[in-house]
Amino acid sequence: MDQQSELKINNSPLFQQTSSLKGVGKETAASLKELGIETVYDLLYYFPYRYEDYRLKDLAETAHDERVTVEGKVHSVPSLMFYSKKKSRLTFKLLVGRYLVSVVFFNQPYLKNKVNINDTVTLTGKWDKNRQTITAQQLDLGPHQKQGDFEAVYSLKGIVSPKLFRKYVGLALSQYGEWIEETLPVQFLQQYKLLTCRDALRALHFPANGEEMKQARRRFVYEEFLAFQLKMQALRKFEREHSQGIKQNYDVNQLKVFIDSLPFTMTNAQKRVINDICSDLKSPYRMNRLLQGDVGSGKTAVAAVALYASVTAGYQGALMVPTEILAEQHADSLSEMFEPMGLSLALLTSSVKGKRRKELLSRLEAGEIDVVVGTHALIQEEVHFRNLGLVITDEQHRFGVNQRKVLREKGENPDVLFMTATPIPRTLAITVFGEMDVSVIDEMPAGRKAIETYWAREEMLQRVLGFMEKELVKGRQTYVICPLIEESEKMDLQNALDVHSQLVHYFHGRFEVGLMHGRLPTEEKDQVMKAFSDNNIQVLVSTTVVEVGVNVPNATMMVIYDAERFGLSQLHQLRGRVGRGSEQSYCILLANPKTEVGQERMKIMTETNDGFVLSEKDLELRGPGDFFGKKQSGLPEFKVADMVHDYRTLEVAREDAKRLIESEEFWRKEEFSILRKSLQQSGVLSGEKLD
Repeated sequence: MDQQSELKINNSPLFQQTSSLKGVGKETAASLKELGIETVYDLLYYFPYRYEDYRLKDLAETAHDERVTVEGKVHSVPSLMFYSKKKSRLTFKLLVGRYLVSVVFFNQPYLKNKVNINDTVTLTGKWDKNRQTITAQQLDLGPHQKQGDFEAVYSLKGIVSPKLFRKYVGLALSQYGEWIEETLPVQFLQQYKLLTCRDALRALHFPANGEEMKQARRRFVYEEFLAFQLKMQALRKFEREHSQGIKQNYDVNQLKVFIDSLPFTMTNAQKRVINDICSDLKSPYRMNRLLQGDVGSGKTAVAAVALYASVTAGYQGALMVPTEILAEQHADSLSEMFEPMGLSLALLTSSVKGKRRKELLSRLEAGEIDVVVGTHALIQEEVHFRNLGLVITDEQHRFGVNQRKVLREKGENPDVLFMTATPIPRTLAITVFGEMDVSVIDEMPAGRKAIETYWAREEMLQRVLGFMEKELVKGRQTYVICPLIEESEKMDLQNALDVHSQLVHYFHGRFEVGLMHGRLPTEEKDQVMKAFSDNNIQVLVSTTVVEVGVNVPNATMMVIYDAERFGLSQLHQLRGRVGRGSEQSYCILLANPKTEVGQERMKIMTETNDGFVLSEKDLELRGPGDFFGKKQSGLPEFKVADMVHDYRTLEVAREDAKRLIESEEFWRKEEFSILRKSLQQSGVLSGEKLD
């Protein structure tokens, strides 16, 4: 638990400067400060990022290229060869058990005079099973004498060597160990058999063996997750209880009539999600819900029902989407549903100008418009609602936090629904969106044909083009996706400009080939997309800008060049642009992956159309930072915990945090005081709310 502020208030000796430790002078203190280490507390909580394993291993059980520590007898006189003044190679034979192996040391010529025939030595290095050679980095004269099996490795720079750093941490533990306070309640220590904070710190820095290291890590993983989840759950509770919402008494009978009027039957998943949303609308608290649903799962229909319910309760609804063309498509499909029921809908984008815009804004403010669909134009200053009750943001991660907030503030605490077609693994959903309620549409509408996905090597391009031509001759359309806009010297990847010119040449006089990428002005992008929607362009070569949004039911094929460059979730999002009509659709992944992981990803894509299965696999293969993109991830940074590998602990910590925040004893009992103060200092709660 982050206890720094609490300890500072109590003037804990842990907040002495590092110079209070024996051997830490001005220069060393300055070097430690560069690492963010100014106090003894900082030093103790500067955790290793990995461990060197110094357990002796049997070479028969050691994998090729694995790091290994062995003890053996020198069996030949060391031979030294110089390549240049600074580059050298020292070799000798070493008898390790029943193995006679070669040992190589690069650029350590001084070892020649230290190693003698028949000496017993211990060395650590990389084992080449094929050549029976160890490329060694470390040599100890004499038998194996390491105090522990594992040695902590830290991220260091400056004048502080790993050996010195370990010495300072050891001094900090012996000088100040008695001041390390326990931060977890006794009930959790006992329930989960966790090490105390003091023991865990010692074991994390100086583990006696692998089991002790695991137990120390286990304690801090739980602690980090609990601290984070307490913030999330407290935020959720207080946001809910302290933000006066609207109790929307919608007309149940009218809503049933509307749902029955739709030209399709709702899936069970849609019905379940609609119940969640309707329950939020009726509640006096403000809705703060995330709706996840795979491409084509029917989120728009759910949004329509929610908007209709809000209108029957006497309120206006707003739907904000990232692009103009998507706004137009949503406006068209919602109009078809709403018009027969007498609802008025308007479209507001930056293209709506002059007198038309002025009139629309005036009607919106007067309450004559029930539902408005638009882009970020909805959050302009001159946009006013008469009675905004529900705000829906589609593909919410495309908008900044402030943009979403501005739209929310256009009304008096309207209910808020965020929608995303990016299937987010449960682990990430409860971490990143922990303060929200999450609903999932995990069922596809009946009769929808699964997209057939194939992986083709790049040398099969001619066959792929032949297949594409067959689809085009039938009157269908095709997307062609490339990872780059222009040629790159650094990366040999297909770029959109080259592919566009190749396909223009290939289909010359038969089919129109368009080009779209992120550097085109917005108006030009919209024009290209409209031409494709209207079938004036049959083949659209594009970068990933088509990932979100457009609905072209006539597009039945997608070809993705250098598919191994994309994450599984992104490939799935792209693939979702086809398969929107009644005809069979196809996705061809052109890829020559060089790694096993790359090949595995192509294989997975051909085996499943389930976005949630893919998202979990993506998380395993790539990690959380790459899942969202590092810049916009909003992921918390943990020192020890790993959301992917430690997800079970994350779920346990979440349940514990939820239970604590909802319980009265958490806010009263002394044993939870450090956790409460940690919440207060994190800025989640104000003093008023805690009293």
